[in-house]
Amino acid sequence: MDSLIAAAARALAVGDPLGALKRVALRDDPPALALRGTAMAQLGDLARARALLRRAARGYGPREAVARARCIVAEAEIAVACRDFSWSARSLDVARLTLEAHGDRVNAAHARYLGIRRLLLIGRLDAAEQAVSQLDPKAVPPALRAAHELIIAGIAVRRVRTRTASLAFARALRAARLSGIPALAAEVDAAALVLTTPAARLIAHGTERDLRLADVEEILSSRALVVDACRFSVREAGTAIELARRPVLFTLARLLAEAWPADVPRETLVARAFRGKRVDESYRARLRVEVGRLRRVLRSLADVVATKRGFAISARRAHEIVVIARPVEDEHAAVLALLADGESWSSSALSLALSASLRTVQRALQSLARSGKAHSAGRGRARRWVTAPLPGFTTILLLPAPPQSD
Repeated sequence: MDSLIAAAARALAVGDPLGALKRVALRDDPPALALRGTAMAQLGDLARARALLRRAARGYGPREAVARARCIVAEAEIAVACRDFSWSARSLDVARLTLEAHGDRVNAAHARYLGIRRLLLIGRLDAAEQAVSQLDPKAVPPALRAAHELIIAGIAVRRVRTRTASLAFARALRAARLSGIPALAAEVDAAALVLTTPAARLIAHGTERDLRLADVEEILSSRALVVDACRFSVREAGTAIELARRPVLFTLARLLAEAWPADVPRETLVARAFRGKRVDESYRARLRVEVGRLRRVLRSLADVVATKRGFAISARRAHEIVVIARPVEDEHAAVLALLADGESWSSSALSLALSASLRTVQRALQSLARSGKAHSAGRGRARRWVTAPLPGFTTILLLPAPPQSD
């Protein structure tokens, strides 16, 4: 390794991409291309960075397997940053095994963390948690320790475990400062805002108030009967009845919970649950059927009783009934939640993260584009969707993963 390549590598290690480019900007040999690609990635020109890294990987000979593997890892990191999940996870595993076989444990660990970050971004929390639990953060440099703790915090946040998340963010910030990379410390600070920003709304006794993630955790673990409009379930003291696939029943449960302890008129239930404009005998019959189904579903937690003008709900054991509502009520809230991280997403990546069909995601994106909530750049496979971060609250509870378990 010549002196300019070594100096550029040291500059990149401390987060100085401009210093690296000053040394290798005019060179086209594979090591220089790889360093230029890494520098461009740090500067935010991800498309140019990927092109340079691919040129570098192609330029390495058959005896330079380690250098080629490092290029593959760097390209995978850019793909994760671009929210492009079309790359082969197997190729990353092969590169990691090559690095491990040649004693490059730091870059091999980096490859592992990239694979785990991918699992976290697409909502595979169990797999991500199992994988990260097998790694020892003490054996890697501070920058990778920060990545390790950010993954732990991300899993805890998605599962609404705020104490675990807070401790992980604190460890990540210490590691980021030890690394001497200001951008990494800024990333940790930005990620930790999820704990102090309103994440949901509490609706109870006819009033509303904002909730932080810790407040949501406290309510979910209390003895209150909670109608969770973020994850479409009814919960009480660890018991959860999922209604995500039964939207009519969930709508009825939410309306009754919002009105508790009062009842809800039949006209309101019909209008909101069935979108009916006038209550006739057919709607009354349908309402009786759906309320009967709701009684059976909730029989272990609550009773639904008929009143003179409609229906009311009462808890069997809980001392009160509350609703946790999304910070923004939107038909395509889960898509917005993913886009709200500020990165550009492809429709295929959104489809994978939401476990939804590509056509469903495309229809949602088109609807958001018509309303001005999202916009795209590029065409065909290069098309990416973005939206401005939603101000004033975090979108963590809009994501599709359940709050306490997979």
